[in-house]
Amino acid sequence: MKMKWYLVASLLTVLTSSQGILTTLSQSNGKYKYDYATIPFLAEVFKLIVSSVFLWRECKKSPLPKMTTDWKTVRLFPIPSIIYLIHNNVQFATLMYVDTSTYQIMGNLKIVTTGILFRLFLKKKLSNLQWMAIILLAVGTTTSQVKGCGRASCDSLFSAPIQGYMLGILSACLSALAGVYTEFLMKKNNDSLYWQNVQLYTFGAIFNMARLVLDDFRGGFEKGPWWQRLFNGYSVITWMVVLNLGSTGLLVSWLMKYADNIVKVYSTSMAMLLTMVLSVFLFTFKPTLQLFLGIIVCMMSLHMYFAPPNMLVDLPSTVRSDPESLVNVTVDRKTDS
Repeated sequence: MKMKWYLVASLLTVLTSSQGILTTLSQSNGKYKYDYATIPFLAEVFKLIVSSVFLWRECKKSPLPKMTTDWKTVRLFPIPSIIYLIHNNVQFATLMYVDTSTYQIMGNLKIVTTGILFRLFLKKKLSNLQWMAIILLAVGTTTSQVKGCGRASCDSLFSAPIQGYMLGILSACLSALAGVYTEFLMKKNNDSLYWQNVQLYTFGAIFNMARLVLDDFRGGFEKGPWWQRLFNGYSVITWMVVLNLGSTGLLVSWLMKYADNIVKVYSTSMAMLLTMVLSVFLFTFKPTLQLFLGIIVCMMSLHMYFAPPNMLVDLPSTVRSDPESLVNVTVDRKTDS
């Protein structure tokens, strides 16, 4: 029996919110003692191993799980990794033109672009209320990230060159495209979820390993080949970062198969707000009025998107006619005539 989507989404929210906290705790004096590029690679390997084990268990049962192995289908699975690779490079290019706070605020565009691509490519129709909810979610997350109302903060947001804004929009579109395309792949046929995961994460591990090899060539192998320094500087918290990243990836693939991208967008957006709240207690982060307003708006958006329409709109109750009154009216009309 499949888990309820809202349980998976809630777990994804908790794990995603802890990612930034664990990553911060894994630093030593504000720096990483390990090669941060090894984290995504090990996370892909972890997801591949877990999916392979579950697939093996499925194959021992009867009937056997459906596994499409023709090349026309398999060749589609490297595409999400390629899109994410391009997206990562666009992110770095964007940061050359805008500051970090502006970049974070512009990142909320992916909420809206996901809804647009969700409608265009997957042909999923959204109601007007749901569109309003998606826009409210983007407004709420943006509001929570605004540091202050001072002139300096506003100037930094609107003073970036046009290239920065164009790259920010491109980054949002690529992020949405990767998610929507992955959902298309997962729902394209009735193949086993774990078989689809094995294909996705095999190519993901290959592309991340290629990045490590490329970093070696760029650095002239000064620190030795990547496999010799793979676990250098790792601590218990670092391994928790790897397991956290891998587990969130497995939950996302489940949502893509049995729910949709919008559920994932809400989970990650709520995770960002939860991270801010937790940072108040764990770090020196001070809560702002914008954070509280952002949380309120996001909760309204959550209710507006997922609640049944009859809970959102007060429809006028139909007036039941009294049979006796109908008889009286009929008699009166006959008398008048």
